[in-house]
Amino acid sequence: MADLKYADIEGALAGQPLFEAKTWRLAPEAWPVSAGQLAELEAIGAACLEFHQALEALYLRAIAGKNLLRNKPLLAPWVPGYLDRGKPPELIAHARDAKNRGAFPTVLRPDLLLTESGFVMTELDSVPGGIGLTAFLNRLYGPQGGIIGADDAMIRNFHASLAALRPGMPNPLIALVVSDEAATYRPEMEWLARELQSQGKRVFCMAPEAIFPLGGALFFDVDGNPEKIDVIYRFFELFDLANIRTAHFILESWAADEVVIAPPMRAFQEEKLTFALFHHHLLQDYWAESLSSRALKLLRSLIPASWVMDPAPLPPGAVLDGPRVGGRALNDWRDLAGASQKERDLIIKISGYHETAWGARGVLLGSDCSREEWQEGVTRAVELAESNLHLLQEYRKPMRVGHRLYSAPAGGADPVAAEAAGRLRLCPYYFVVGGKALLSGALATFCPPDKKIIHGMQDAALLPTRAAVQKPET
Repeated sequence: MADLKYADIEGALAGQPLFEAKTWRLAPEAWPVSAGQLAELEAIGAACLEFHQALEALYLRAIAGKNLLRNKPLLAPWVPGYLDRGKPPELIAHARDAKNRGAFPTVLRPDLLLTESGFVMTELDSVPGGIGLTAFLNRLYGPQGGIIGADDAMIRNFHASLAALRPGMPNPLIALVVSDEAATYRPEMEWLARELQSQGKRVFCMAPEAIFPLGGALFFDVDGNPEKIDVIYRFFELFDLANIRTAHFILESWAADEVVIAPPMRAFQEEKLTFALFHHHLLQDYWAESLSSRALKLLRSLIPASWVMDPAPLPPGAVLDGPRVGGRALNDWRDLAGASQKERDLIIKISGYHETAWGARGVLLGSDCSREEWQEGVTRAVELAESNLHLLQEYRKPMRVGHRLYSAPAGGADPVAAEAAGRLRLCPYYFVVGGKALLSGALATFCPPDKKIIHGMQDAALLPTRAAVQKPET
């Protein structure tokens, strides 16, 4: 397998910027995964789709006051209370609308950390960046062979997942709507649109302000002519909806069946605290009944212990379902402030519907901050709980691994590839087509070993993923 030359990678990226004002380190080869890891990645997609289906049923049945189990009573009115907290009434009503039943995200992207015990899933994103970048890198590294998502699977399945929302339309017009808040990702969406246009697909990238209503439908201007939009792929978080001046036109057109929105604007599907619901002791029988045994076992191994930081007062003799501090169970989440550094292998993250709830913002790792910072984080989570709940999650440290990266030696010589140590986050992309989650590519983020929170950064390498060639036994 031949290395990809530094100049070729740099030239390709310079010729087509995929992120606004972002750079990263370059690698001569894609990230390798074993046959066992690849099989697990295939299974994770199906499990994530099952999780979303079970989550919708949980949410809607809890709202309706229906029993959650087949053979014994279980009601959970507190579930929608958690998932709807802090959302505007109109967005809650939209999520509950009967027209939205069975509407799930068209793309699923879990964040997987590679640890000594295998993959750990810290989040499940349904409005992910990196779709265009991963598709671009898959092409760039494609000649090395074995790339996950070879033959443009990212581009093909991205379009197929959206076109399937308009059955009977041979070539629906799809608008990739990118807000100012998400402008960093606009270049890769523009690239995706151009690639699909070159295949004869009617896909256009635009700002929300480019949309205008006409006769109940939505249009945008193409060379002075109005073109009707059939599908909107929203590349903006729901907290950003209030900043989008055309949002009410989008909702009105959706209500009139003139446009389909993907992912659906259902805030409960985008809450990080759904992982805490998965681990909640009162809901274990529900998940066991609602998920296949394979998905249940896999998700239990992947999702770290997680809790909702709900500061509702407890009776004096009651304790919280949560970690222990000083060997004692918690009676109040504020007790976490006294945890020792060893006990602070915990992450606090804001759950959703907030400007800091994406892009590794709003995340605090207890073992990587001062006692004062930890205490402030605990206090902030408790004080904001009335409008923005926080998730407490067990931290599982990514293992130290190696991969060759390019670096420029002193004196201005040509960059050379050398083994570097680091930690890995793997983000597989699954597009939902025909009721199946199709693995279409995986973006590897390889960070320096001193970075505890792994995300795209200047010191990291971003690269595609390939199936490693298995050496024959001798």
